[in-house]
Amino acid sequence: MNRSKPIPPLIHADFLLQSEAAKILYHEYAKSMPIIDYHNHLSPADLAADTLFENTTRAWLQGDHYKYRALRTLGVDEHYITGSASDAEKFERWGQSVPYTLRNPLYHWTHLELGRYFDIYEPLTGTNAADIYTETSSKLQSKAYSCRSLISKMKVEMLCTTEDPTDTLEHHKTLAQSSFTTKVRTAFRPDKALMIQSEEYNSYLDTLETVTDGPIQSYAQLCSALQARMQYFHEQGCRISDHGLPQLFAADFTEKEVKQLFKKRRKGKKVGKKQAVKFQSALLLFCAEQYHRLGWVQQFHLGPLRNNNSRMFDLLGPDTGWDSMGDLPQAQNLARFLDRLDRQHKLTKTILYNLNPKDNAVFASMIGNFNDGSSKGKIQWGSGWWFLDQKDGMEEQLNVLSNMGMVSCFVGMLTDSRSVLSFPRHEYFRRILCNLFGNDIQNGELPNDPKWIGKIIQDICYTNAKNYFDF
Repeated sequence: MNRSKPIPPLIHADFLLQSEAAKILYHEYAKSMPIIDYHNHLSPADLAADTLFENTTRAWLQGDHYKYRALRTLGVDEHYITGSASDAEKFERWGQSVPYTLRNPLYHWTHLELGRYFDIYEPLTGTNAADIYTETSSKLQSKAYSCRSLISKMKVEMLCTTEDPTDTLEHHKTLAQSSFTTKVRTAFRPDKALMIQSEEYNSYLDTLETVTDGPIQSYAQLCSALQARMQYFHEQGCRISDHGLPQLFAADFTEKEVKQLFKKRRKGKKVGKKQAVKFQSALLLFCAEQYHRLGWVQQFHLGPLRNNNSRMFDLLGPDTGWDSMGDLPQAQNLARFLDRLDRQHKLTKTILYNLNPKDNAVFASMIGNFNDGSSKGKIQWGSGWWFLDQKDGMEEQLNVLSNMGMVSCFVGMLTDSRSVLSFPRHEYFRRILCNLFGNDIQNGELPNDPKWIGKIIQDICYTNAKNYFDF
């Protein structure tokens, strides 16, 4: 390649490590630990087929709503984002944009990913974008850069994708019988069954009827169908559920009300918001009780305000960059929901994620209400999620958890990503984690005991998750 002389690389051995103690913690304890990525949105089809991506745009840019939002903010036309421009043109626009993403996590992520996967450590710019596109796209044609190889390169021991109850899990079955050394599991995400006000609700239930080979014309039949799918998922190795909701549903309801509401909606009639919340509260509680029976971990991602730009949503559909933080109150519903389960002794291991940082202390303090000593870190406050998945967000989550809970029990990082090139985010988290502890050692706030603190670091990076999930 005929490039100008590169500037000193941003991504070097001690990137983000500001003290000698931090360097010791990272290089001697954190760096070598395998990855357990217990929540992501990777394509099981790509994993099962061990896909060779056609080019870097397909592997790296396509479907990445973080990048989409940055490009739009910089005035890049949609033609070069999700439109009909060539893949090379789309990558060139991304390369031109990267220098303007300074102080956004995309700048760090971009260069970590170029370095760790492609051994490219010069900054991506408009000047070298075409050359980097050619070099990386060429590498992606090699079996050493296939979908599975890219994951193995990052020492991923286990990853967990996210599927709807109607999914056949055929790709997970293929993976279970393959030679792929990374264990691939699924998480059960039945949110569509809860969304009784959705215009597509009845058509979704028709699909669920087909999958379960039985009618779903009553609330009892809906519960039976979901229970059957949970059992099917369990038999395929599923041990985690996941919900992405504005807030937890915890309204009072009666069984009679819920049955009538479901029958009304199944007849094609609309259900009001207050009525819908009663139904959602009942069905979510039922699901959580079943998760406890099966011994699953339940996850709740709470707080997004989705599909805000209706014009663009109509054009492009969901998950294309039109979501943001919501500001609904979380504490009361969260407490009521967990308490209902706990009173019945049916509260399973639970991980809670908030999207609005105003709720950090709420979530960090809430978990202590329901950690009952039955297992280590039974109720978890999850890692910084989505808009909080960046340096400040991670540091704030770690600091608040340290102050109000037990960071030593934390099950650590996940990617929550659709891209097989996102796993250096674990390295990013580990460097931030080691830097926090290392600075405390340097400042005399923690003992200079790298062996013990190194163990805590390894627990947070890997061992706690290993012990927490029943895989």
